[in-house]
Amino acid sequence: MFEVLAYVFENYAHASGAVTLPALQRQLFALNFDQHVIERALLWLQDLKTQAHQLIEKPVVPDRTTRSMRILASWEQKRLGTDNWAYLCFLQSIGKLSDAKLELVLDRVTATPAALLSLPDLKLIILMVYWSMNDEPDDLLLDELCDSPRTIH
Repeated sequence: MFEVLAYVFENYAHASGAVTLPALQRQLFALNFDQHVIERALLWLQDLKTQAHQLIEKPVVPDRTTRSMRILASWEQKRLGTDNWAYLCFLQSIGKLSDAKLELVLDRVTATPAALLSLPDLKLIILMVYWSMNDEPDDLLLDELCDSPRTIH
């Protein structure tokens, strides 16, 4: 599934118009991606777009007087792993991952078929979350997220 997501990000991240899912599905199938993998990835993308659209329409305004703390459920901990959680906490601590984006990343992590997510796959999910919200990461974050073998810079 992540190969399909990487292809979509690398080829459509800067596209001016939105590609339709049926056209994308045909293109991916023509590129010999497995039909089951294509369908799973496109459903994952559709869910991401739907949730991102809801966040954009109803943005959460943080209360500046309180700080929030996210505690993972045990099943989230198993899926994410300690190192990936530390990475997300780091991005949040330096202001590169808002609470809303963090929740969207965690939702998409739990929607993947991987038992334990790799760091390159997590970075791809973060990129896809930014993309789905029409929010381009700054150059430093983009360099950080694109240093994995999964994505091309």
